[in-house]
Amino acid sequence: MIHPIWPLLLCLAASSADALSVQVRWSVPEPRLVRGQVQRPAEHHALTVRLPADLASRPAAQQSAELQRAAAALAARVSRAPQDIRFTLTPGGWVGRARTGWTVSPRDAQAALTRAVRGGQGVMTLPVRLRAPARSVRWAAGQGLTLLGSGASTFTGSPEFRVHNIRLGAARLHGQWLAPGQTLDFNALMGPVSAARGFRPGYVLAGNALRLEDGGGICQVSTTLFRAALRAGLPVTERHAHSVQVGYYGAPGLDAAVYAGSKNLKVRNDTAGPLLVQFRWNLQTQALHADLFGRSDGRQVRVEGSGLRRAQLPPGPTFVRSPELAAGDTRRIDMPAPGGVTEVRRTVTVPGGPARTDRFRSEYRPWGGVIAVPAGDPRG
Repeated sequence: MIHPIWPLLLCLAASSADALSVQVRWSVPEPRLVRGQVQRPAEHHALTVRLPADLASRPAAQQSAELQRAAAALAARVSRAPQDIRFTLTPGGWVGRARTGWTVSPRDAQAALTRAVRGGQGVMTLPVRLRAPARSVRWAAGQGLTLLGSGASTFTGSPEFRVHNIRLGAARLHGQWLAPGQTLDFNALMGPVSAARGFRPGYVLAGNALRLEDGGGICQVSTTLFRAALRAGLPVTERHAHSVQVGYYGAPGLDAAVYAGSKNLKVRNDTAGPLLVQFRWNLQTQALHADLFGRSDGRQVRVEGSGLRRAQLPPGPTFVRSPELAAGDTRRIDMPAPGGVTEVRRTVTVPGGPARTDRFRSEYRPWGGVIAVPAGDPRG
Protein backbone atom coordinates (compact mmCIF):
# COMPACT_ATOMS: atom_id res chain seq x y z
CA MET A 1 0.00 0.00 0.00
CA ILE A 2 1.44 3.39 -1.04
CA HIS A 3 0.74 6.33 1.23
CA PRO A 4 0.94 10.07 0.43
CA ILE A 5 4.34 11.66 0.14
CA TRP A 6 5.62 13.25 3.34
CA PRO A 7 8.12 16.13 3.33
CA LEU A 8 11.59 16.07 4.84
CA LEU A 9 13.20 19.31 5.98
CA LEU A 10 16.76 20.16 4.95
CA CYS A 11 18.68 22.97 6.65
CA LEU A 12 21.97 24.44 5.47
CA ALA A 13 24.49 24.56 8.29
CA ALA A 14 27.47 26.82 8.49
CA SER A 15 30.42 25.79 6.37
CA SER A 16 33.57 24.48 7.99
CA ALA A 17 37.03 24.53 6.51
CA ASP A 18 36.58 21.00 5.16
CA ALA A 19 32.87 20.47 4.51
CA LEU A 20 29.49 22.05 3.98
CA SER A 21 26.93 20.35 6.23
CA VAL A 22 23.31 19.91 5.18
CA GLN A 23 21.06 18.88 8.03
CA VAL A 24 18.19 16.57 7.06
CA ARG A 25 15.24 16.26 9.40
CA TRP A 26 11.98 14.45 8.81
CA SER A 27 8.85 13.58 10.73
CA VAL A 28 6.58 10.72 9.67
CA PRO A 29 3.63 8.95 11.31
CA GLU A 30 4.37 5.48 12.69
CA PRO A 31 1.14 3.76 13.81
CA ARG A 32 1.01 1.54 16.87
CA LEU A 33 -1.62 -0.70 18.40
CA VAL A 34 -2.39 -0.01 22.05
CA ARG A 35 -5.19 -1.93 23.80
CA GLY A 36 -6.83 -2.63 20.45
CA GLN A 37 -6.75 1.01 19.32
CA VAL A 38 -4.62 2.44 16.51
CA GLN A 39 -2.52 5.45 17.43
CA ARG A 40 -0.54 7.51 14.90
CA PRO A 41 2.21 9.41 16.72
CA ALA A 42 4.83 11.20 14.64
CA GLU A 43 8.43 10.05 14.79
CA HIS A 44 11.21 12.59 14.27
CA HIS A 45 14.47 11.72 12.55
CA ALA A 46 17.61 13.55 11.52
CA LEU A 47 20.85 13.01 9.69
CA THR A 48 23.61 15.14 8.21
CA VAL A 49 24.89 15.23 4.65
CA ARG A 50 28.41 16.60 4.25
CA LEU A 51 29.52 18.17 1.00
CA PRO A 52 32.90 19.66 -0.01
CA ALA A 53 33.28 23.22 1.31
CA ASP A 54 34.38 24.47 -2.12
CA LEU A 55 31.51 22.83 -3.97
CA ALA A 56 30.04 26.16 -5.17
CA SER A 57 33.34 27.13 -6.81
CA ARG A 58 33.74 23.91 -8.75
CA PRO A 59 32.78 23.52 -12.41
CA ALA A 60 29.11 22.72 -13.03
CA ALA A 61 29.82 19.15 -14.15
CA GLN A 62 31.78 18.42 -10.96
CA GLN A 63 29.04 20.00 -8.85
CA SER A 64 26.42 17.85 -10.50
CA ALA A 65 28.46 14.67 -10.05
CA GLU A 66 29.12 15.43 -6.38
CA LEU A 67 25.46 16.21 -5.68
CA GLN A 68 24.38 13.07 -7.54
CA ARG A 69 26.71 10.95 -5.37
CA ALA A 70 25.53 12.60 -2.17
CA ALA A 71 21.88 12.27 -3.18
CA ALA A 72 22.23 8.56 -3.94
CA ALA A 73 23.85 8.01 -0.53
CA LEU A 74 21.10 10.05 1.16
CA ALA A 75 18.35 8.09 -0.58
CA ALA A 76 19.98 4.80 0.43
CA ARG A 77 20.31 5.92 4.07
CA VAL A 78 16.70 7.08 4.39
CA SER A 79 14.98 4.39 2.35
CA ARG A 80 13.99 1.24 4.23
CA ALA A 81 11.81 -1.80 3.70
CA PRO A 82 8.53 -2.25 5.59
CA GLN A 83 8.28 -4.88 8.33
CA ASP A 84 5.22 -6.70 9.63
CA ILE A 85 3.76 -5.96 13.03
CA ARG A 86 5.44 -7.30 16.18
CA PHE A 87 4.32 -6.93 19.78
CA THR A 88 6.49 -5.58 22.58
CA LEU A 89 5.74 -5.90 26.28
CA THR A 90 5.87 -2.49 27.96
CA PRO A 91 5.05 -1.43 31.55
CA GLY A 92 1.61 -0.46 30.24
CA GLY A 93 0.96 -3.75 28.47
CA TRP A 94 1.49 -5.13 24.97
CA VAL A 95 2.05 -2.61 22.17
CA GLY A 96 1.99 -3.60 18.51
CA ARG A 97 4.37 -1.86 16.13
CA ALA A 98 5.10 -2.39 12.48
CA ARG A 99 7.68 -0.54 10.41
CA THR A 100 6.49 1.66 7.59
CA GLY A 101 8.66 1.50 4.50
CA TRP A 102 10.31 4.67 3.25
CA THR A 103 11.31 5.27 -0.35
CA VAL A 104 13.39 8.28 -1.38
CA SER A 105 14.00 8.93 -5.06
CA PRO A 106 17.68 9.74 -5.75
CA ARG A 107 16.50 12.20 -8.40
CA ASP A 108 14.29 14.04 -5.90
CA ALA A 109 17.11 14.00 -3.34
CA GLN A 110 19.51 15.48 -5.87
CA ALA A 111 17.06 18.21 -6.82
CA ALA A 112 16.55 19.19 -3.19
CA LEU A 113 20.27 19.22 -2.44
CA THR A 114 20.93 21.26 -5.56
CA ARG A 115 18.36 23.88 -4.53
CA ALA A 116 19.77 23.97 -1.00
CA VAL A 117 23.36 24.47 -2.12
CA ARG A 118 22.85 26.76 -5.10
CA GLY A 119 19.89 28.74 -3.78
CA GLY A 120 21.22 29.22 -0.25
CA GLN A 121 17.82 28.34 1.16
CA GLY A 122 17.69 27.60 4.87
CA VAL A 123 14.98 24.94 4.69
CA MET A 124 14.18 22.55 1.89
CA THR A 125 11.70 19.70 1.54
CA LEU A 126 12.40 16.25 0.21
CA PRO A 127 9.54 13.87 -0.65
CA VAL A 128 9.46 10.47 1.01
CA ARG A 129 6.99 7.86 -0.12
CA LEU A 130 5.51 5.72 2.65
CA ARG A 131 4.70 2.04 2.14
CA ALA A 132 2.77 0.01 4.70
CA PRO A 133 3.79 -3.62 5.36
CA ALA A 134 1.45 -6.44 4.39
CA ARG A 135 0.59 -6.99 8.06
CA SER A 136 0.31 -3.43 9.24
CA VAL A 137 -0.93 -2.03 12.54
CA ARG A 138 -4.25 -1.15 10.95
CA TRP A 139 -4.53 -4.67 9.51
CA ALA A 140 -3.79 -6.18 12.95
CA ALA A 141 -6.46 -4.00 14.55
CA GLY A 142 -8.96 -5.19 11.95
CA GLN A 143 -8.00 -8.79 12.71
CA GLY A 144 -8.49 -8.21 16.42
CA LEU A 145 -5.04 -9.54 17.31
CA THR A 146 -4.39 -9.91 21.01
CA LEU A 147 -2.31 -12.10 23.31
CA LEU A 148 -3.79 -15.61 23.44
CA GLY A 149 -1.24 -17.29 25.69
CA SER A 150 2.35 -17.22 26.93
CA GLY A 151 4.81 -19.86 28.09
CA ALA A 152 8.00 -19.46 30.09
CA SER A 153 11.02 -21.51 31.10
CA THR A 154 14.40 -20.83 32.68
CA PHE A 155 17.85 -21.69 31.39
CA THR A 156 19.60 -20.74 34.63
CA GLY A 157 22.94 -22.50 34.92
CA SER A 158 23.13 -23.40 31.23
CA PRO A 159 26.59 -23.47 29.66
CA GLU A 160 27.33 -20.89 26.99
CA PHE A 161 26.79 -23.26 24.06
CA ARG A 162 23.29 -24.07 25.32
CA VAL A 163 22.32 -20.42 25.73
CA HIS A 164 23.57 -19.75 22.19
CA ASN A 165 21.51 -22.59 20.72
CA ILE A 166 18.39 -21.52 22.63
CA ARG A 167 18.63 -17.96 21.35
CA LEU A 168 19.34 -19.07 17.79
CA GLY A 169 16.48 -21.57 17.78
CA ALA A 170 14.02 -19.09 19.29
CA ALA A 171 15.04 -16.47 16.72
CA ARG A 172 14.26 -18.90 13.87
CA LEU A 173 10.65 -19.27 15.05
CA HIS A 174 10.16 -15.66 16.13
CA GLY A 175 7.79 -13.86 13.78
CA GLN A 176 6.25 -16.96 12.18
CA TRP A 177 2.62 -16.62 11.06
CA LEU A 178 -0.01 -19.35 10.82
CA ALA A 179 -3.17 -18.97 8.80
CA PRO A 180 -6.46 -20.28 10.24
CA GLY A 181 -6.39 -24.07 10.14
CA GLN A 182 -2.64 -24.24 9.54
CA THR A 183 -0.40 -26.43 11.71
CA LEU A 184 2.92 -25.26 13.11
CA ASP A 185 5.54 -27.95 12.43
CA PHE A 186 8.42 -27.21 14.79
CA ASN A 187 11.08 -29.31 13.05
CA ALA A 188 10.14 -28.04 9.60
CA LEU A 189 10.32 -24.41 10.69
CA MET A 190 13.56 -24.95 12.58
CA GLY A 191 15.20 -26.62 9.62
CA PRO A 192 18.46 -28.57 9.85
CA VAL A 193 20.08 -28.17 13.28
CA SER A 194 23.73 -28.14 12.27
CA ALA A 195 26.96 -26.23 12.66
CA ALA A 196 26.55 -25.02 9.08
CA ARG A 197 23.48 -23.08 10.22
CA GLY A 198 25.10 -21.60 13.29
CA PHE A 199 24.28 -24.17 15.99
CA ARG A 200 26.97 -25.23 18.42
CA PRO A 201 27.63 -28.75 19.73
CA GLY A 202 26.09 -29.52 23.11
CA TYR A 203 25.01 -32.44 25.21
CA VAL A 204 21.86 -34.35 24.24
CA LEU A 205 20.47 -37.47 25.89
CA ALA A 206 20.94 -40.59 23.77
CA GLY A 207 19.89 -43.84 25.42
CA ASN A 208 21.51 -44.02 28.84
CA ALA A 209 24.20 -41.40 28.24
CA LEU A 210 24.86 -37.88 27.05
CA ARG A 211 26.63 -37.20 23.80
CA LEU A 212 27.65 -34.07 21.93
CA GLU A 213 25.49 -33.03 18.98
CA ASP A 214 24.88 -29.73 17.22
CA GLY A 215 21.98 -27.85 18.77
CA GLY A 216 22.05 -29.18 22.33
CA GLY A 217 19.40 -27.25 24.27
CA ILE A 218 16.96 -26.71 21.39
CA CYS A 219 14.26 -28.55 23.39
CA GLN A 220 14.09 -25.49 25.63
CA VAL A 221 12.50 -23.67 22.68
CA SER A 222 9.97 -26.42 21.94
CA THR A 223 9.15 -26.79 25.64
CA THR A 224 8.45 -23.06 26.01
CA LEU A 225 6.32 -23.01 22.88
CA PHE A 226 4.36 -26.05 24.12
CA ARG A 227 3.55 -24.20 27.33
CA ALA A 228 2.30 -21.18 25.38
CA ALA A 229 0.09 -23.39 23.20
CA LEU A 230 -1.30 -25.05 26.34
CA ARG A 231 -2.27 -21.69 27.84
CA ALA A 232 -3.71 -20.46 24.55
CA GLY A 233 -5.98 -23.51 24.29
CA LEU A 234 -4.65 -24.45 20.85
CA PRO A 235 -4.77 -28.09 19.71
CA VAL A 236 -1.40 -29.80 20.19
CA THR A 237 -1.43 -32.55 17.59
CA GLU A 238 2.03 -33.96 18.37
CA ARG A 239 4.08 -33.73 21.55
CA HIS A 240 6.65 -36.02 23.18
CA ALA A 241 7.91 -36.00 26.73
CA HIS A 242 11.62 -36.41 27.38
CA SER A 243 12.70 -39.87 28.47
CA VAL A 244 13.96 -38.40 31.74
CA GLN A 245 13.14 -35.26 33.67
CA VAL A 246 15.26 -32.28 32.68
CA GLY A 247 16.21 -30.01 35.55
CA TYR A 248 15.81 -26.81 33.51
CA TYR A 249 12.10 -27.43 32.93
CA GLY A 250 10.78 -27.53 36.48
CA ALA A 251 7.42 -29.22 37.07
CA PRO A 252 7.12 -32.58 35.26
CA GLY A 253 4.76 -32.98 32.33
CA LEU A 254 5.28 -29.53 30.80
CA ASP A 255 8.23 -30.38 28.54
CA ALA A 256 8.28 -31.12 24.81
CA ALA A 257 11.17 -33.08 23.29
CA VAL A 258 12.09 -32.63 19.63
CA TYR A 259 14.53 -34.56 17.49
CA ALA A 260 14.57 -34.48 13.70
CA GLY A 261 13.08 -37.61 12.20
CA SER A 262 11.57 -39.04 15.37
CA LYS A 263 10.11 -36.41 17.74
CA ASN A 264 8.29 -33.24 16.78
CA LEU A 265 6.00 -30.60 18.20
CA LYS A 266 2.92 -29.63 16.19
CA VAL A 267 0.34 -27.01 17.09
CA ARG A 268 -2.76 -26.19 15.04
CA ASN A 269 -4.29 -22.76 14.70
CA ASP A 270 -7.98 -23.50 15.23
CA THR A 271 -8.92 -19.83 15.59
CA ALA A 272 -10.71 -17.81 12.93
CA GLY A 273 -7.77 -15.45 12.46
CA PRO A 274 -4.01 -15.48 11.82
CA LEU A 275 -1.64 -16.56 14.58
CA LEU A 276 1.71 -14.88 15.32
CA VAL A 277 4.51 -16.68 17.18
CA GLN A 278 6.98 -14.55 19.11
CA PHE A 279 9.88 -15.34 21.44
CA ARG A 280 11.75 -13.14 23.90
CA TRP A 281 14.63 -13.92 26.19
CA ASN A 282 16.38 -12.19 29.04
CA LEU A 283 20.02 -13.01 29.70
CA GLN A 284 19.94 -11.34 33.12
CA THR A 285 17.01 -13.36 34.46
CA GLN A 286 17.95 -16.30 32.19
CA ALA A 287 14.34 -16.73 31.12
CA LEU A 288 12.79 -17.65 27.77
CA HIS A 289 9.24 -16.69 26.84
CA ALA A 290 6.97 -17.70 23.96
CA ASP A 291 3.97 -15.48 23.19
CA LEU A 292 1.11 -16.31 20.82
CA PHE A 293 -1.05 -13.56 19.32
CA GLY A 294 -4.28 -14.14 17.46
CA ARG A 295 -8.00 -13.48 17.36
CA SER A 296 -9.67 -14.45 20.61
CA ASP A 297 -12.95 -16.35 20.55
CA GLY A 298 -13.39 -15.98 24.30
CA ARG A 299 -12.20 -19.49 25.14
CA GLN A 300 -11.32 -20.24 28.74
CA VAL A 301 -8.41 -22.56 29.53
CA ARG A 302 -7.64 -24.48 32.71
CA VAL A 303 -4.42 -26.50 33.04
CA GLU A 304 -3.95 -29.00 35.89
CA GLY A 305 -1.12 -31.40 36.73
CA SER A 306 -1.42 -34.70 38.54
CA GLY A 307 2.01 -34.65 40.15
CA LEU A 308 4.52 -37.47 39.79
CA ARG A 309 3.08 -40.95 40.39
CA ARG A 310 4.85 -44.31 40.70
CA ALA A 311 8.00 -42.40 41.63
CA GLN A 312 11.34 -44.22 41.33
CA LEU A 313 14.51 -43.02 42.99
CA PRO A 314 17.38 -42.09 40.66
CA PRO A 315 20.27 -44.55 40.30
CA GLY A 316 23.94 -43.66 40.59
CA PRO A 317 25.46 -41.23 38.09
CA THR A 318 26.97 -41.97 34.71
CA PHE A 319 30.60 -40.91 34.27
CA VAL A 320 32.12 -39.53 31.07
CA ARG A 321 35.73 -38.63 30.40
CA SER A 322 36.62 -35.01 29.77
CA PRO A 323 40.20 -34.35 28.54
CA GLU A 324 40.20 -30.75 29.77
CA LEU A 325 39.79 -31.77 33.43
CA ALA A 326 42.89 -32.05 35.61
CA ALA A 327 43.59 -35.17 37.63
CA GLY A 328 41.31 -35.37 40.64
CA ASP A 329 38.76 -32.86 39.28
CA THR A 330 35.14 -33.65 38.44
CA ARG A 331 32.28 -31.62 36.98
CA ARG A 332 28.55 -32.23 37.23
CA ILE A 333 27.13 -32.10 33.68
CA ASP A 334 23.58 -33.21 34.29
CA MET A 335 21.53 -33.50 37.48
CA PRO A 336 19.84 -36.72 38.67
CA ALA A 337 16.06 -36.97 38.60
CA PRO A 338 13.48 -39.50 39.81
CA GLY A 339 11.38 -41.52 37.41
CA GLY A 340 7.60 -41.70 37.36
CA VAL A 341 4.43 -40.95 35.48
CA THR A 342 2.44 -37.72 35.32
CA GLU A 343 -0.49 -36.35 33.35
CA VAL A 344 -1.35 -32.76 32.51
CA ARG A 345 -5.04 -32.16 31.88
CA ARG A 346 -6.26 -29.16 29.96
CA THR A 347 -9.89 -28.10 29.72
CA VAL A 348 -10.84 -25.66 26.97
CA THR A 349 -14.28 -24.06 27.03
CA VAL A 350 -15.54 -21.94 24.13
CA PRO A 351 -18.61 -19.76 24.74
CA GLY A 352 -21.68 -21.54 23.43
CA GLY A 353 -19.84 -24.80 22.86
CA PRO A 354 -18.94 -27.95 24.80
CA ALA A 355 -15.83 -28.17 26.95
CA ARG A 356 -12.88 -30.14 25.58
CA THR A 357 -10.41 -31.97 27.80
CA ASP A 358 -6.95 -32.86 26.54
CA ARG A 359 -4.55 -35.15 28.37
CA PHE A 360 -0.78 -35.10 27.98
CA ARG A 361 0.87 -38.14 29.56
CA SER A 362 4.57 -38.20 30.41
CA GLU A 363 6.55 -41.18 31.60
CA TYR A 364 10.09 -40.62 32.84
CA ARG A 365 12.64 -43.24 33.73
CA PRO A 366 14.90 -42.60 36.73
CA TRP A 367 18.08 -40.80 35.81
CA GLY A 368 21.30 -40.65 37.78
CA GLY A 369 22.75 -37.67 35.98
CA VAL A 370 26.21 -37.35 34.46
CA ILE A 371 29.55 -36.43 36.00
CA ALA A 372 32.62 -35.58 33.92
CA VAL A 373 35.94 -37.04 35.10
CA PRO A 374 39.51 -36.62 33.80
CA ALA A 375 40.95 -38.76 31.04
CA GLY A 376 42.25 -41.99 32.52
CA ASP A 377 39.76 -42.02 35.37
CA PRO A 378 38.57 -45.65 35.68
CA ARG A 379 34.96 -44.50 36.16
CA GLY A 380 34.78 -42.94 32.73
